[in-house]
Amino acid sequence: MFDIERWQEIFDTIRKNKLRTFLTGISVASGIFILVILLGFGQGMQNGIAKEFEGDAGNLIGVWTQVTTKEYKGLNPGRRIQLRRENYDMLEKLYADKLEYKSPQYRVFNTSVNYGKESGAYMVWGTSPDFQQIENATMSYGRFLNYYDEQHKSKVVVISNKIHRELMNSVENPIGKQLEIDDLSFKIIGVYSDAGGEREEEKIFMPVTTSQVVFNGGDSINMVFFTLKPAETFEQSLADSEKFSAEMKSYLQQAHTVAPDDSSAINTFNTLERVQRFHNLNYGIKMFFWFVGICTIIAGIVGVSNIMLIIVKERTREIGIRKALGAKPWSIIVMILHEAIFVTAVSGFAGLILSMGLLEIVGPNVKVDYILNPSINFSVAITTVFLLILAGAVAGFFPAWRAASIKPIEALRDE
Repeated sequence: MFDIERWQEIFDTIRKNKLRTFLTGISVASGIFILVILLGFGQGMQNGIAKEFEGDAGNLIGVWTQVTTKEYKGLNPGRRIQLRRENYDMLEKLYADKLEYKSPQYRVFNTSVNYGKESGAYMVWGTSPDFQQIENATMSYGRFLNYYDEQHKSKVVVISNKIHRELMNSVENPIGKQLEIDDLSFKIIGVYSDAGGEREEEKIFMPVTTSQVVFNGGDSINMVFFTLKPAETFEQSLADSEKFSAEMKSYLQQAHTVAPDDSSAINTFNTLERVQRFHNLNYGIKMFFWFVGICTIIAGIVGVSNIMLIIVKERTREIGIRKALGAKPWSIIVMILHEAIFVTAVSGFAGLILSMGLLEIVGPNVKVDYILNPSINFSVAITTVFLLILAGAVAGFFPAWRAASIKPIEALRDE
C-alpha cells in the first residue's frame, strides 16, 4: 500500500544528504553503465565476426601449396609444389559422397582490364560453377558460369558490381558487352555482388579451363575449394571437416612426395575451425566483460550498504523513539529498505538509459575490424537492472536489520 508519509521521509533524508546520495547513485549508475557498454561491445564483436564470415560458405575447406622445407625420399627441400587438375579430380572422386560444392581455382593477379576508354587492374579467378555458392555471390544481372562454359572453354566472364561501376558506369545492364582482359575480348554474362563487401568484389570470374588456356596455365591450379554436406550438429560438422582436411592433406603429400611432417609445402584452411576459435575468443571476452561489470556493480552495492549503515547510525535516536512509541521491527526494516531500493533503482535506470542511449547513437557509426554495431538486448539489460535492485534490497537489509534490533533504551542514550 502506498504510504505518502514514508516517501516524504525518504525525500527529506535525501535532501539533507544530497552529496552523499548523489555519490552513492553515481557509483551504482556507473556499474550498470560500464556493464551495458561492455556487453554491447561484446555483441558488436560477435556481429563483426559473423560479418567476416558472410563473404564465404560457412563450412569451406581449401588447400594451397608452397615450397618444401624438408628432405624426403632423396628429394631436397626447396621444391615448389604445384597442384594439378588431376589432384582435384582424384579428390572429387574419392569424396564424392561427402562433398556439397567443389571448385578448382587458377588465379591471375593484376590483369589489365579495359572497357572503352576506362581501364583498371583486377584479379582474374578461373573457377567452376559451384564457386558461386562457395563465394556466396549473388547475381545482380545475368548468370554465373555453368558447366557448358567450363567444358567448352568459353570466353565469358562474370564481373562484380564494383567493377561494373568503375569501368561501365554509363552502361545500365552490361550483359552481352565485350570486356578486354590483357588485350583479349570476353563476353560479360553476369554481374555479382558479394556479402563480404567491396573488398571481395575485386575479382573477375571466368571458367577455370579458359583461364588455364588464356594465361598459359596448362593443367596447373592454384587452390582447391570444397564444402562438405552439413551434419546434424556444429560439433559433428567440425569433426567431419577436420577429418577431411587431414585426409586431403595426407593424399596430396603422398601424391607430391612431401614429408608427412612438412608443415609448409601443403596448407589447408577450414572456416569451421576459424569460426570456433573466434567464438571461443568472443565467449572469453564476454565473460571477462561480465566479470568487470559485475565487480563494478558490487562496488556500487557495497557503497549503498555503507551509506545505509551511516543513515542508521545517524537516525539511532529517531529509531529508538519510534520503537518506544510502538513501531514494529518490520516497519523499521521496510523504512530503511525503501530508501536503499529507491536509490538503487533510480541510479540503475539512469545508468541503463545513458548506456543504451550511447550505444544507440554511437553503435551504428563504429567501424572497426571485427566490431560491428555494438548493441545489447533490451531484455538482458532490463533484467540486469532488476537484479541490481534486488541486490540493492539485500544490501539495505543488513543495515535495516541492525536498525530493527536496536533497543529503545540504548537508542535514546545515543549521542
